[in-house]
Amino acid sequence: MNKRKNTIGITVAVLGLGVALSLISCRADRKDEPQGRHAMRGHRPPGMQSQGPPGRPQIPAAAVAVEAVRRGDIETYYSATATLEANKEADVLARVGGVLKAPLVEEGDEVAEGQVLIEIEDAEFRHRLTQAEVELDQQRSSLARTEKMLAQGLVSAEDADAARSKMKAAEAAWELAKLELSYTRVRAPFGGRVVARLVDEGRTVSVGTPLFTLADLSRLLAKVHVPAREFRKIRTEQPVQLVVDSSSEKLKGRIFLVSPVVDPAAGTIKVTLAIDHFSPSTRPGDFAQVSIVTDRHEGVLLVPRTSVLSEHEEKVVYLVEEGHAHRHVVRTGFEDESSTEILSGLKEGEQVVIQGQRSLSDGQAVRVLGKTDFGEPTESTSTAEG
Repeated sequence: MNKRKNTIGITVAVLGLGVALSLISCRADRKDEPQGRHAMRGHRPPGMQSQGPPGRPQIPAAAVAVEAVRRGDIETYYSATATLEANKEADVLARVGGVLKAPLVEEGDEVAEGQVLIEIEDAEFRHRLTQAEVELDQQRSSLARTEKMLAQGLVSAEDADAARSKMKAAEAAWELAKLELSYTRVRAPFGGRVVARLVDEGRTVSVGTPLFTLADLSRLLAKVHVPAREFRKIRTEQPVQLVVDSSSEKLKGRIFLVSPVVDPAAGTIKVTLAIDHFSPSTRPGDFAQVSIVTDRHEGVLLVPRTSVLSEHEEKVVYLVEEGHAHRHVVRTGFEDESSTEILSGLKEGEQVVIQGQRSLSDGQAVRVLGKTDFGEPTESTSTAEG
């Protein structure tokens, strides 16, 4: 009897264990069952990339912008910083001493060559001129009498020569007095603009006192020192590009002068640039970034400079082919502000990634957006799904 009861207990326990296992299996089956509108086998939402076995999270395709590899021209530059200078600049000095009258021009005024800038009190110089005129008249009269007496044999030839010398000395003194009187009217030595007025009315000045600083701003100059190895690539009238530091204004210049000698201490050649056209806001003293063309390659393959990445001493770009990004190692040549020359590794017309390339991996799925609205899917072209 006891043996029968034990058998019945074991049977009930086995049946209970079976029921429990069945419930666990059903729950597992329901957990693995696909849900929602994407429950069909093998189907993925748009823009999702398959990564690993089914059932794992899907990775969206990377958004990128592309541009075609093209042919064009590219140049190399020698770059330097230079200070803009006036075409001509000079201090206007007093050439006689005296008391200044009121200035006739102010800083910033445009003046013509020969225009009076300021006057010096001239009463003393007029008196000197009058004295010189009287002395000259006396010497002329004396010479006339001496020559008449020489004709009559009343004086010697030496006396006549002495009279002539005195008359010439009187003429020279008169000329000097007249010249000094003209110096009391201080004139502009050339046309330009008054950069600085250095004196005030009533000041007593002596010979050599600076009165004004005058500059010819009809064009600007800039001087750079180019390494001697670049000498053969530089010629006069060669175009030059400049960017003014203070305003970011872009200027076009030309090589005006090239020094015929090399500075032995620095191994450089002085090159003077001329800028003929510039806005009124650009003035002498401004700093400018100078770019001188030293070489030019024409009809070469070009890509945007930003598309080229440096990875482990290699130059790399990503191309979009059939909705995927593919890593390509390239060899580069010249570079400018916007483009890079491609010597090998690409073909004309291939689509190179110009935005979003830094986060790409080889073979990754991509969707191409418009480069002007990158990040906003206004120009969706393709989506890779596996």
